[in-house]
Order: sequence, then C-alpha cells, then structure tokens
Amino acid sequence: MRKGLLKEESILTIPNTFAFMLHPIDLADLSRKFPLADRVPKRLLEQVVKYMPPVKASRITGVKSDYGEAEGWFVGCTLTSEQMVNLPAPVVLKKIIRTGRLAEKLGAKILGLGAMTAVVGDAGITVAKELDIAVTTGNSYTVYTALEGVKKAAEMMEIDISNAEVLVLGATGAIGAIAARMMARECRYLTLVARNDSKLDGLAQQILRETGLVCRITKDTRKALRQADIVIAVTSSSQTVIEPEDLKSGAIVCDVARPRDVSHRVAEIRDDVLVIEGGLVEVPGDVDFGLNFGYPPGLALACMAETMMLALEGRFEDYTLGRELTLEQVEEIGLIAEKHGFRLAGFRSFERPVPEEKILAIKKRAQEKRLELLHA
Repeated sequence: MRKGLLKEESILTIPNTFAFMLHPIDLADLSRKFPLADRVPKRLLEQVVKYMPPVKASRITGVKSDYGEAEGWFVGCTLTSEQMVNLPAPVVLKKIIRTGRLAEKLGAKILGLGAMTAVVGDAGITVAKELDIAVTTGNSYTVYTALEGVKKAAEMMEIDISNAEVLVLGATGAIGAIAARMMARECRYLTLVARNDSKLDGLAQQILRETGLVCRITKDTRKALRQADIVIAVTSSSQTVIEPEDLKSGAIVCDVARPRDVSHRVAEIRDDVLVIEGGLVEVPGDVDFGLNFGYPPGLALACMAETMMLALEGRFEDYTLGRELTLEQVEEIGLIAEKHGFRLAGFRSFERPVPEEKILAIKKRAQEKRLELLHA
C-alpha cells in the first residue's frame, strides 16, 4: 500500500497541494458509499465505523486560477455527526488527527477541516499542534459567503436589506459580532440579541463608532424573531432556539451555528420561510473532485473553498482556527476568493442544496399568506 502511495505522490507536479477532511453525516451516507453496509445492524455498523481507519476518499484535480494551480485529496474521518457529538472529545480528536496524518502522507501542505471535524474540541487548535502541515477550519470564508448568501437571498425574496429588520442572534460571540458589524454597513434597522448585557452594549457602541448606526439590543429572543425579516443565527446554544412559530412569514434565516440554532421542524412546517446555512461556491478551473458529494459539478462548500484558495495563494499557514475570528481575516479571505475567482453559486439548507425554484415557491407562499392576513 505504501508503494502505491509513493507512486501517486511521484506524479504530482503541482507544488500547491491540499487535503480536505470529510466524514459521513449519518450511517445512510456510508451505505451510499458501501452498499453492503445496509445489511449490517445499526449498532454493529456504528462500532465498525468507530474503529475504521481513515480513508483516502478521492483525488482532486483541475483547481486553477489566473494565479496558479492546486491539487489535493478528500480524506475521510469515519465517524458520523452523532458519534462526533456523543463520543468523548479526546477519542474524536485522536481520530481526526490520525486522518490528518494520512493527509500529510499523501503530500498535502494544508488541511481543511470539514463539518463536525471543525467543531470538536477547540475548533482545530489541538489538531494543528499535532500535525506538521497547516490547518484551517474554513470558517472565515463560511461567514463571508453566509453574508453574501443573505444578500443574494434577500434579492430573490424581494427584501430590501436597507429597510429590512435584521436580527443577529448570539451577537456577542466571535462570529456574531463580525456578522453584526458587517451587516451594519448594509441596513438601518439592526437588532442584537445575546445574554451578556455589557458585551451587547460594547458591541452596539463599536458599531455606532464604525458606521453611525444605532442598534437595538434585547434579550427577548422570541419578540425579536417575530419582527425580523432577516435573521443571522450564531448562538452557542446546545439546543435549537428557533422554532416554526417564532418566525415572520417571508423571513430569511441564515443559520451559521453548530449545533444548529434552527429546528428541523421549521423546514418541515414553514413553507413560507427560507432557511439557509451558507453558500455553495463555484471553484475556478475544470475541477474534478473524484467524488459525488451531492452538489452540481464544480461547486464546493465555502469551507472547502477556503482550503483550496489558500493552497492557490501558497499560504501554507494555520489560518482560521479556534472560536475567535477577526473582521480583518474575514475581509482578507473575501479578497483572496475574488482574486482567484471563487464565486457564490447557490444555497444549502440542512446539509442539502436549495434550488432556485424552491426559493421562488417560498416567496410565492409568503406573499399568499400576507394577502390572506390582509383579507382576514
């Protein structure tokens, strides 16, 4: 096996190499990859997955911009989302690090942590310390594209951001504060929700100094949600905080939190509300991922894209780690993306793509409900 690995390494001629870590969302994902898994009892399959070694899922070629080329691999950490949440953090981290070492052996110079592998423990810091290659969670570009997505979704839903009621839940966290500061440049009605009064006051004062906007601050989440046209949810709650009955008809909710802030019941019950998690990104070049992970050809998640663009840029250094993001970092990654031709291409919700026709159907249903209320 090692001989085969050396053979593959020897044909790599592009110096900008990367790897991105995937994991199965649930056992059904494993069944799609390994059809025989359907015949294994769930409890037994969970134990098998727990002890499986990391896998090289595919090779990625064709990532190319006007400024360079990059090649890489998808590497698989064989734990489901549920296992990553419920198993002891040291056990999960050990498996993530082991998968990172596979990326090193393949020849990657930077590793992106995907999905729950970017959340466990201290959000990549320990993993980076244990590996000899650079590590990023991709969260900077995830935030950047989430806000880009909000603007694009608002346009499609015919919501004027400058006059919309914008709400940031979890506004005093690292991501929430950045989202609030960036949205304050776009809107005139901004409400901030968090539990810490002094931090809320401090953030509101910072936004006033930076933009001249006077924000409303509150701890009454339910009331704020019922009034909001656009919600950016980034709390650190371990449970969902947004239920179907909380939302205004026609609202857009961008859920950047992990675990999720939005209950899955919202998608099931509210056909007049748009929930998005972040954007799908068009990757420059004739990219071949070597793996079908559910999105149209040439499109990737923002966290994947951050890893690729850092490789193209030759920035083989730890980038987005831990839970403290900076506005400067988010803005910088946006500029790097623009330089190399990464572009927002679509939406996803509850880990699945959201086609344009669904957004138009949600808009139509919201308009119908507003008319029903007017004639009630």
